[in-house]
Amino acid sequence: MKALVLGGYGNFGARICRALAPGADIDLLVGGRDLERATAFAQSLGGNARGIRVDAQSPDLAQGLGYLGVDLVIHTAGPFQNQGYRVPQAAAAAGAHYIDLADGRRFVCDFPAALDAIFRSAGRTAIAGASTVPALSSAVVDHLSAGWQGIRSIDICIAPAQGAPRGEATLAGVLAYCGEPIRVWQDGEWVDQPGWAKPVKVQFARMRPRRGALCDIPDLELFPARYTGVQSVMFRAALEVGLAQQAFAFMAFMHRVGLLPAPQKLAPLLHSAGRVFDVLGTALGGMAVRVEGTDAQGAPARRAWHIAADDNHGPEIPCMAAILLARRLARGDALPMGAHACAGLLTLAEFEPEFARWGMVTDVIDETSPAP
Repeated sequence: MKALVLGGYGNFGARICRALAPGADIDLLVGGRDLERATAFAQSLGGNARGIRVDAQSPDLAQGLGYLGVDLVIHTAGPFQNQGYRVPQAAAAAGAHYIDLADGRRFVCDFPAALDAIFRSAGRTAIAGASTVPALSSAVVDHLSAGWQGIRSIDICIAPAQGAPRGEATLAGVLAYCGEPIRVWQDGEWVDQPGWAKPVKVQFARMRPRRGALCDIPDLELFPARYTGVQSVMFRAALEVGLAQQAFAFMAFMHRVGLLPAPQKLAPLLHSAGRVFDVLGTALGGMAVRVEGTDAQGAPARRAWHIAADDNHGPEIPCMAAILLARRLARGDALPMGAHACAGLLTLAEFEPEFARWGMVTDVIDETSPAP
């Protein structure tokens, strides 16, 4: 299978390329706008990897993909918050499968309706959000609530290590909703809450508590529809250094009062200046997912799943779903035809070998309060 990774030498794309390059059943193309960088990185991978110059926004992208004979496009060139569907449309026109790492809420949530027909017509699969959210998050919720009669609330918090590599595009994506009103499903109704404002304390199994603030991700919209009867869905991000978390809360306030109209424009500055805080942080990051509901016997239940990723390996987690799905396609395993958000397509058990590969540790904890 010939797989093209767009943004193949970037923060996430490079990790995906390193994982896929050794596969004898994958012919890897490292794609980017800088041919020299793409070629140099491809050569460092060895095997059949080859660097090519490709512009994801080129009007003749579909023709280029067809000329190259690409079977799968993996799109990592974010941010996705303001992207259209030019790349997946080009993939469908070229007769290729498509996977991306998008975390933009509208991009992922509107993806199936916008693209299902053209991918079904092409006989191909397109998957948006093959990343920590909603691919891993939905796998965890499914695992924690297996056999339950119903789910009442879902609470997710991602906690990156301060020292972990981070991309400017990712930072621009999260700044795009700093201080913006975010639609959140709370107590059975939609309410607006400001992004990155009012951080609250979150407990982790193998890390110190952190303060996490609301972020706008696809799960906030996908999960109320996916898990019938759920009353509340929350997603927070908890930065390791408290000063950094306070800085985001301050920017959210400045945006809300009209003094910082476009926080995302600060991404280049904050990306370079962020290393100032590294001395205050560690290489340990993680994630926590808490699910509350009614178990198989009809009793109240609350379970939590935690992962701890040391040695700054946390950025490997957003890449795992795309890697797993690409390997499925390379083996010839069937994936659902058409366009889909990546919720429920992978099980938690499929992720576990990847966790082990990077020395990550997981815990499942029963947090149900004992009966009085």
